[in-house]
Amino acid sequence: MKSNYSIIIKSVLFVSLLFIFWSCNDDNEIEVRNWQLVWEDEFEGSAGQLPDATKWNLDIGRGPNGDGWGNRELQTYTDNPENISLDGAGNLLITARQGFSSGRINSKGLFEQAYGRFEARIKMPYGPGLWPAFWLLGNDIDVVDWPQCGEIDVVELRGQNPNVIAGTVHGPGYSGGGSIPRYFGFENDRFDVDFHLFAVEWGEGYVDYFVDDTLYGRITPDDVPGEWVMDHPFYILMNVAVGGDYVGFPAPTTPFPQTMTVDYVKVYKEMN
Repeated sequence: MKSNYSIIIKSVLFVSLLFIFWSCNDDNEIEVRNWQLVWEDEFEGSAGQLPDATKWNLDIGRGPNGDGWGNRELQTYTDNPENISLDGAGNLLITARQGFSSGRINSKGLFEQAYGRFEARIKMPYGPGLWPAFWLLGNDIDVVDWPQCGEIDVVELRGQNPNVIAGTVHGPGYSGGGSIPRYFGFENDRFDVDFHLFAVEWGEGYVDYFVDDTLYGRITPDDVPGEWVMDHPFYILMNVAVGGDYVGFPAPTTPFPQTMTVDYVKVYKEMN
């Protein structure tokens, strides 16, 4: 999610992989682990309420440099409940609106963890030029900068392809358009129709990607051309971007407003 994607490269990858659909087999069997819940937000509260400030920071504006968060994104993030708020029924609503405004939250300094299972149950938005994401960033970003800090994208979706999602890692030598992705797609379904559970199981030397009960990809140090930096605490981010290098400009047919509806976010640690 962080920065510097190439539209052409990513578009070619998505088109070429659009009908490659992953499933569990002998090469990606799910390893049974003893998970213990250590952090969660089920977004209980009154309709219109902002996310719990003890768990989430709100990102505001167009990025530290005013450059669309390094991706040439078009939206301005706000703390307006029309862009980010609880719905009163146990969900968080992150809504992109014509104009363009949206919402983004992070757990930096509030919750950070190395390794474990990070999951969220989400119903995605759709439409050309929309870019919803649930992702993790290394907590040393203010010291070593991006991409040396590392990034794990649990799930990203290009709104123009609502039946395909990507899970990705970024690090030194493999960031932006050169990041290392894994893809999962539906032949006869879309991620904006209903909720799905998106997760990574992250340990020393691997990141496993899940949709619902399906393990669809693994990334290890052998898969990256640079230093493996997924080895220290990361924090959580969730947002809906509008435009940017990954998705391009919204089309006249893009239906606004569009909402990323989050049922819950949970984090686990593996117990020996």
